[in-house]
Amino acid sequence: MSQKIRVLIIDDSASVRQTLTAVLSADPEIEVMGAATDPFMAARKIKEQIPDVITLDVEMPQMDGITFLRKLMVQHPIPVVMCSSLTESGSETLMQALEAGAVDIILKPKIGAADHLAESGERIRTVVKSAARARVSKLRASRVADGTINTKLTADAVLPPPKIGAMAKTTEMVVCVGASTGGTEALREMLEALPANSPGIVIVQHMPEKFTAAFAKRLNGLCEVEVKEAQDGDPVLRGHVLIAPGDKHMLLERRGARYEVSVRAGPLVSRHRPSVDVLFRSAARSAGANAMGVIMTGMGDDGARGMNEMHQAGAYTVAQDEATSVVFGMPKEAIAHGGVDKIVPLEQIAREILAADRRR
Repeated sequence: MSQKIRVLIIDDSASVRQTLTAVLSADPEIEVMGAATDPFMAARKIKEQIPDVITLDVEMPQMDGITFLRKLMVQHPIPVVMCSSLTESGSETLMQALEAGAVDIILKPKIGAADHLAESGERIRTVVKSAARARVSKLRASRVADGTINTKLTADAVLPPPKIGAMAKTTEMVVCVGASTGGTEALREMLEALPANSPGIVIVQHMPEKFTAAFAKRLNGLCEVEVKEAQDGDPVLRGHVLIAPGDKHMLLERRGARYEVSVRAGPLVSRHRPSVDVLFRSAARSAGANAMGVIMTGMGDDGARGMNEMHQAGAYTVAQDEATSVVFGMPKEAIAHGGVDKIVPLEQIAREILAADRRR
């Protein structure tokens, strides 16, 4: 972006305001235009100057962050990143924030932990930059959990490249999906369109730990398919959807005649954990032509290399189009890498999955 990204910080904690200001100001592309202790002060500042991005605390005096967010989306649809402490009880509240139109979630840095703050700082700056590029008019909910420090690792850090052509085709198809910014609502729309007997689906959505469980629970209540947060060793079954837990990689593995997932720790890959590249590479290695790859809205290039590996291994691959993507980063990079068979709008992805399943 040619101009600096102007950020307004809204948080009732002085230490958090100071820390976020220092973290964001460390990037020459970002300018902290001010800070507010509550939504009423923030509203006055927005009248004076409209920011490009707002970081918003959930719990504040006079008005909570969710109520302010809903009012803001009606009056000034500005990209908002929710800022919260990592708590199990707060995950459901943050899911409501995503439904209300927040672009993303970041976790409040742990004051005094220098190493943690360094890693969190890079993630926070990345999320804010991603939010500044999001098309808010398309947002109903979304999320990103970017990481991290200096070196951008590839899937080689977790598992070796696939042996192309080593996997014979079977009757069962496994659908592997990757998404980031804008993905929470895009995934909901896609999964709600699938019948109960759909092929097994495994999903990486960039999201912090603990929030993925609430996300899976929400989807399970809305969809005909069964949705859950993946656990190590879970089988991939028809009519079931497994979502990678936050802060863990998820790999597809074959056990005899069936597929299951491996959930494991590891370094950030493409600056993410979980990483779409890791899931897609594992699918290329373990499923080959038995897999289908889907890459959806999101910032960055996570999944582009892995989708190309799936494509080379014989998998059918689909990317969400630009018109329906909140951020056309991940699909665009996957297309540029040459690993995409077909580009379709969001509302057509479910039909593509069912059509591919019928062809088998």
